[in-house]
Amino acid sequence: MTELAAARTQGDKAAASMQPPRPGADAPFIRYHLDRAWDEMFEASGTARPHAVGLFETLCRLPPDEIVRRQMVCEQTFLHQGITFTVYGHEQATEKIIPTDLLPRIIRGTEWDQLERGLKQRILALNLFLKDIYGEGRILTDQVIPRDLVFGSKHYHREMRGVNVPLDAYVNVCGTDIVRREDGVMVVLEDNLRVPSGVSYMLANREVVKRAFPELYRAAQVRPIEHYAQELLHTLKALAAHAREEPRIAVLTPGIFNSAYYEHAFLARAMGVELVEGRDLLVHDNVVYMRTTNGLRRIDVIYRRIDDDFVDPLAFRHDSTLGVPGIFNAYRAGNVVIANALGTGVADDKAVYSYTPDIIRYYLKEEPLIPIVETMRCREPKMLAHVLDNLDKLVVKAVGESGGYGMLIGPHASASEREAFAAKLKADPDNYIAQPTIQLSTAPSLVDGGIEARHVDLRPYILHAEQTRIVPGALTRVALKRGSLVVNSSQGGGSKDTWVLAE
Repeated sequence: MTELAAARTQGDKAAASMQPPRPGADAPFIRYHLDRAWDEMFEASGTARPHAVGLFETLCRLPPDEIVRRQMVCEQTFLHQGITFTVYGHEQATEKIIPTDLLPRIIRGTEWDQLERGLKQRILALNLFLKDIYGEGRILTDQVIPRDLVFGSKHYHREMRGVNVPLDAYVNVCGTDIVRREDGVMVVLEDNLRVPSGVSYMLANREVVKRAFPELYRAAQVRPIEHYAQELLHTLKALAAHAREEPRIAVLTPGIFNSAYYEHAFLARAMGVELVEGRDLLVHDNVVYMRTTNGLRRIDVIYRRIDDDFVDPLAFRHDSTLGVPGIFNAYRAGNVVIANALGTGVADDKAVYSYTPDIIRYYLKEEPLIPIVETMRCREPKMLAHVLDNLDKLVVKAVGESGGYGMLIGPHASASEREAFAAKLKADPDNYIAQPTIQLSTAPSLVDGGIEARHVDLRPYILHAEQTRIVPGALTRVALKRGSLVVNSSQGGGSKDTWVLAE
């Protein structure tokens, strides 16, 4: 019997008995426990949500060892394809297979459509903000955002003032992290506007999961995401359309030892463009060229996967061996496009993030379509005092860090850890913000041969040039440790496929 037929049979039986599907009673879900977090598959009563019934019933029908076998096939596929990431600071080998979870997260089409509208609104406002602070600075003059907060950010580059950015599109690839609160409302946790990663894992997860559940995948009418690479290519070409009809594009990688090197190579191959390191490029007369066996070839667009400081040793960090000497002058001269533009990190500074609703209202004259998490700026004395008095209840983050680093999760920290972090706060309050601890929503995950609830977030990828494009899918990141709220792969998290339904 096919998965679809079996699912329908199971559904008929459930309807006949008037017993809605629930966790706990069925073998695969015997270890599944609901808490106060919103669950992506089950309602608070334990009934499977309508859009997740097909997956629930399929999992109930399959023998546990068959589910485990399919998980192992997914992991072996990742191993054979070299889908890895690197964890720095470990004494053992750092190269690891990205942990992937077989069970997809399912999102209703109507909910996704609302998210998409909010994400488009957000990236438009953030690009206008970047154009403004590197230009006239109206939002600073009007005192919507403190001038010292922007100019004091380590990601603000004065060198970008007056640079003509094609289409005024500073951020061309954005990965926005979204979480679902206990009340079911999705909120923006942070924006990743510099060199966001993870999209290759979104695509790889889709390939293995749709092979693991082929008939369920077709029956669910999942929206496709396989065209992401072509959408990215179109976005990059649009940035240089004024220069050449068919611009030459390259992906600039730090090299094979970078944690996301697999992704750099994957995207270059999928787009059919060159993958280069800094040593493969040179600048002559403010024009960027690639070294080839047939001589020099001009490069028009560089999709950089190198942090700002390392892009050009003549303009930024002089000790950088990863970048290209002189490339910033070529960029200022308009002879090459760099995506994302340099200096975008000031807009994903976690203190600036707290002002994003005001940024949207200021530039677009609209209310934000997606709310943000309540954020306390420790640079303000009253908020600092409140944070210090409530460290056991709050999440505290360094404003310029990412990847789960420089963070304290108060409820999960020891008294000594909170005390040490309090000293950091007092010494440098401008460097921190605090937020209430959100019980991220949970989703079914395969753990030690059984299905358990694990906390998840959501990272959609937004492309922006002459228009904004979003493929209907995202990277769902999973906190694989029971009770953990940290989903970053660098901190032991994993990922799973995200199915956006047609309806």
